Amino acid sequence: MTHADDVAPVSPAGPVGPRTGNGGLTRRRVGAMLLGAGAGGLLSGLPAASAPASDVTRFVDFEWVDPARGRAVPARLYWPGASARKGPVPLIVFSHGLGGSRTGYSYLGEAWSAQGTASLHIQHVGSDQTLWQGNPILLLDRLDSAADEREAIERTHDVSFGLDQLLQRGNPFHAAIDRKRIVAAGHSYGANTTLILTGAQVVRDGKLLGFRDPRFSASIVISAPPFYGETDLAAVLASVDVPTLHVTTTEDTIRIPGRYSPVQDRLDVYAAIPTQQKALVVFQGGSHSVFTDRSLRNGGPLNPLVKRATAEVGLAFLDLVHRSAPVPLEEWGATWKPILAAAPTPFPVAAQLANHKRRA
Repeated sequence: MTHADDVAPVSPAGPVGPRTGNGGLTRRRVGAMLLGAGAGGLLSGLPAASAPASDVTRFVDFEWVDPARGRAVPARLYWPGASARKGPVPLIVFSHGLGGSRTGYSYLGEAWSAQGTASLHIQHVGSDQTLWQGNPILLLDRLDSAADEREAIERTHDVSFGLDQLLQRGNPFHAAIDRKRIVAAGHSYGANTTLILTGAQVVRDGKLLGFRDPRFSASIVISAPPFYGETDLAAVLASVDVPTLHVTTTEDTIRIPGRYSPVQDRLDVYAAIPTQQKALVVFQGGSHSVFTDRSLRNGGPLNPLVKRATAEVGLAFLDLVHRSAPVPLEEWGATWKPILAAAPTPFPVAAQLANHKRRA
């Protein structure tokens, strides 16, 4: 039903127990340093990284456990500083790729929260970093189990449960979150999770199998693999009707033991989404794992630029969806044109979404 990712092992999660921390937004300055050092003619026309809205990023780790499933659901919340918050806080709930963790994709959590949008990163214990641990001979077995349909379903429950926990009255952040601007996002296997949460479904034993969470008003789908075992992708995605941003690259090929997925699969997923409220970003170059926290050894000087551009396009997309404002997305396309193979085109926003204006 879903595909495995080629994410390399990442640093383990933090110590057990709720924990807060601050992290400098140094990744936002990497692009500028590379350009200053002469990263190449293609990249030299891009602007240097701008100063972040806040010098520090606040994050909080949660050690949640879903009692109904007896399953741990660790999570990390990136929360905007006071200077970045303007009224109720929008929220992006992020699902990692195979072998990842809540500490991964930190550049997204840092950049989004610096601009006033909270980011909750869920860790999926059945398909997280522990896959890379243990006997290497059994790696294929662990990958098969993690990519199994049952784990795909558990991942959706993880996300919904994590959102439940964050929004419950006992959570200190619940009152500040804007319920009308909650967005699902994910990379690779996490992109599949995101699509299921926003309407994707399959038929099993004559019954439709879906786990949609109606609280999500839009989705950000990065490097979406096909739904393995399904021959009719259009039928699988027929009920996805929220605005969706798709992000990929011209070299976004998935290669892990026993699995292969070409770039065309990413484009096919985009094409099969039935709504016209969708946008596609294709970077010129950059591997499947360029969207993870892996750095210069994966993509050279292009790597930090793709990361920064991905974080920025996510926010520009949400300006279109929640504020009916196409200009940020248009300006993003013009700014990042030197590294784009395809730029997103703004689309008309449904009336019910356009009414969800960002409060000043």
